[in-house]
Amino acid sequence: MLDQVNAFLIDQLGPLGPVIAVGILGVLLICLTLPIMLSKRQDPMDRLKSQVKAGAHAAAAKDGEAAALRRKQGTDKLDKYAKFLEPEDQQQLEGIKLKLLQAGYKGKSAVRTFHFMQFALGMIFLLLGLIYALFLAGDDITTRSLIMAIMIPGCAGYYVPKYWIERRRQERMNEIESGFPDALDLMLVCVEAGQSLDQAIIRVAEEIRAGYPALADEFALVAHEMKAGKDRIVVLKDMAERAGVPDVASFVTVMIQSASFGTSIAEALRVYAAEMRDKRVMRAEEKANILPTKLTLGTMMFTVPPLLIILIGPSVYNIYVNLNSGGL
Repeated sequence: MLDQVNAFLIDQLGPLGPVIAVGILGVLLICLTLPIMLSKRQDPMDRLKSQVKAGAHAAAAKDGEAAALRRKQGTDKLDKYAKFLEPEDQQQLEGIKLKLLQAGYKGKSAVRTFHFMQFALGMIFLLLGLIYALFLAGDDITTRSLIMAIMIPGCAGYYVPKYWIERRRQERMNEIESGFPDALDLMLVCVEAGQSLDQAIIRVAEEIRAGYPALADEFALVAHEMKAGKDRIVVLKDMAERAGVPDVASFVTVMIQSASFGTSIAEALRVYAAEMRDKRVMRAEEKANILPTKLTLGTMMFTVPPLLIILIGPSVYNIYVNLNSGGL
């Protein structure tokens, strides 16, 4: 019977019919096994904790406070797969959260969404590669080409979210680095005008939002956390960690030292703002000095060959004509 099935597959799908059938069967088994793996039985202790929490929420709802303060995020479908979509290693989880924060994704379910997109895009691109290998590649495709046609799209789909996060993170860090000197100048003006540091941060967040929205969001978050009663030093350190820019980390260090030693915040801001302006000028000069080196290759490719054709082309043509006429 196995020989008959093998012959049938070869007749229908070509010489690689058994391999293709095994691949399709493997994908189907994975799709059937995943729901079973994800639907784990709830632990009795977890069920008891959920009942206690449900009772607490019901008591709060009687007072009318829970309904007003709760905000639904639309992530209930991913919450039950948290153990599958989040790393078990706490250090790895914190590292992914920090990267997502630096990329601008601050939601509680950002890590779950990120891993879900990796899994979903990997499976979708894997199926697309399988469809391409089955219907578009033809019967003369080798086993190695078949594996490459299936695996390369799957790996590409898995790494697309990582590339997107890293690109967003770099763009956001560049935006914060570019707008930070202007924010410091504005903060210095506000402090010298008699405003406190908290009021200056709020004003800076409002004024720079049109040009640097990422930096404005960071300052606005700092202002809200200070209003909520969080310690200023902790808030500033969290801002430096979220931004991921060395200039912001240095600014936080200056502010902490100024508060610790009791020196004037305005004087510290004046010195550091001047340093940031000089640093921005130095970055611009560095880019201007690198530009000729980057243009050298383009100049050699698009300028030298046409110049050689113009200068040497007529001589080569005359030599060719003279050789032909002399030969005749």
